[in-house]
Amino acid sequence: SSYKEGGALDAAIKERFGSKDDMIAEVSAKTVAIQGSGWGWLVYDPKTKMIDVECLPNQDPLEATTGLKPLLGIDVWEHAYYLDYKNVRPDYVKA
Repeated sequence: SSYKEGGALDAAIKERFGSKDDMIAEVSAKTVAIQGSGWGWLVYDPKTKMIDVECLPNQDPLEATTGLKPLLGIDVWEHAYYLDYKNVRPDYVKA
């Protein structure tokens, strides 16, 4: 893992979310809430110089349409989790 306590990413997470656990909770909740297929993203916004959460439907491109830089993407198209998680999206996102 490239995540280091006390590193630049840790500082950005604490500034925006308060803690790593709070970040995971927000990314998970927003990703699970996507209607239909899409992607949940942890992103870096070059305009605000902060990280944030962005969700996009279908295969809409992140960077080309928003200017946001992807740090972590969670694919919530059924093909990503159906066989292993029997269409239980929250269990897939939690894993």
